[in-house]
Amino acid sequence: MNSANMLAEAFDRVAEAVHASAEGLSADDLNARIDDGANSISWLIWHLTRVQDDHIADAAGTGQVWLTKGWADRFGLPFDEGATGYGHSSEEVAAVRVDSADLLLGYFDAVHEQTLGFVRGLDGRALDRIVDEAWSPPVTLGVRLISVIAEDLQHAGQAAFVRGVRERG
Repeated sequence: MNSANMLAEAFDRVAEAVHASAEGLSADDLNARIDDGANSISWLIWHLTRVQDDHIADAAGTGQVWLTKGWADRFGLPFDEGATGYGHSSEEVAAVRVDSADLLLGYFDAVHEQTLGFVRGLDGRALDRIVDEAWSPPVTLGVRLISVIAEDLQHAGQAAFVRGVRERG
């Protein structure tokens, strides 16, 4: 298996986890927080998708799906269009509300499609390209992609946990 296929497989596993966390849930379940400081499934999936969208668009030199495909307008959130959820307060987390899983998963699927198109075109040498010099050591594309996968899986697992708590009532 080459590195491009391995990355595509990892992002496909993220997609499976995201869909398993949200499919079939009501708006109440998607937007519920198990306590005042917790993240909702809506926020978790929106946030992991925004970060992936932001980081992949930056690495690929393309526009974010959020901005170029009208998703920011469809969500209608009370934040700057560039917000990804990083550093959100409890009140900002509560402001991420959706009417159905279709909106969340539609945006996620559009970002996933763009991500797969990008990673399937990579070769091993491309992964060594520096994409962020603000860190020491500078961040390579390979490290950035692994970071996105790790964060996505962590947040998808948190969403699955919230779903389980809600289902157990």
